[in-house]
Amino acid sequence: MRPQQQPGTKRDQIVDALRQLILSGEIRRGERLRQDALAESFQTSITPVREAFSILESDGLVVSEPHRGVRVAAVDLAKVETVYILRRLAETYAMRRATVRVSALDIRTVETLAADIEQAGSAHDSERVRRLNREFHFFFYDRCGIPGLADHIASLWISFPWDVLLRSPERLHASEREHREIVRAVRSADPDAVAAAVENHLRQGFLAVTAHLGGDGATDPFDDDLA
Repeated sequence: MRPQQQPGTKRDQIVDALRQLILSGEIRRGERLRQDALAESFQTSITPVREAFSILESDGLVVSEPHRGVRVAAVDLAKVETVYILRRLAETYAMRRATVRVSALDIRTVETLAADIEQAGSAHDSERVRRLNREFHFFFYDRCGIPGLADHIASLWISFPWDVLLRSPERLHASEREHREIVRAVRSADPDAVAAAVENHLRQGFLAVTAHLGGDGATDPFDDDLA
């Protein structure tokens, strides 16, 4: 494991690197994280590593076990359901607002991003797919006119098991089609069509995760709550 260092404190570098490695699937669920090895990788003491573990544990990405150390957390389906419901509410609303704020140039930019995601998927570059996927969606969220809403969505993304989705070529291909549907809806300047496309995209991603975790892959808790 060779994390890329980013600007900021050693603690922040470790948090960012481990978060990236976990959500890209490079560090597997259940894998043990050794403080001494990470301290050596980042050329630092144990203290920033412990501080990083504390932040990642609050995010739900790692768990600390007495006498056993720290390991990457397993996926908690109940938590994923909650995060999914909150994402449906926040991201759909953000996209409705962004639809009436983006320009023709903005739409061409996201069309390029969608094509770049497909290219990265064809090259089996899962980390680039994850990074570009985030860039695609937050291109809109950052233009919704409510900075705090984009920040809230970013915090929800931290808790979503992207590594599970990246293991499925079928889901990646379906996601690419859904991105194109979102762009087409935005180009039509129809907030209702955009909301429907985004809701379908989020629903299909969630169902793919539940199917991987042994669920039926068909039950949508968001719709159940409205029934």
